[in-house]
Amino acid sequence: MSAIDPTTGPCPCGRTDRRDKPIGYALCCGRYLDDFENTPAPDAESLMRSRYSAFVLERGEYLLASWHASRRPASIEFEPGVKWLGLDIRSRSVLDADHAEVEFVARQRSSTGTATRLHERSRFVREGERWYYLEGDLQQPAG
Repeated sequence: MSAIDPTTGPCPCGRTDRRDKPIGYALCCGRYLDDFENTPAPDAESLMRSRYSAFVLERGEYLLASWHASRRPASIEFEPGVKWLGLDIRSRSVLDADHAEVEFVARQRSSTGTATRLHERSRFVREGERWYYLEGDLQQPAG
């Protein structure tokens, strides 16, 4: 589990305001993670960011609930000792009113010290007022 204080600390997703200052968890992803039923993420990027924060905070229930039912796994397991190091949103594309893609790189370090970069182009679908993660394609490192 992360040492982030979700009530006062910066949001794990790394979102900043217009002055490039970190946005607090409660004003950023916290509102979606802590009130899934009543506060849906407003767009695919916000859902992507909140899902990253859910991985950092090991909030499996949120990850499952925000995964589209057609692709949702039965459960989520967290690797013990993983430290998430950051999220970089590379691109975001609104395909139409109910479909979007977000390309991101998430960095982590395992309990053994091995660093990993997860580079994915994720697809999202909106049903009603709620966005869901559908699936993603892993991107291979350049070079």
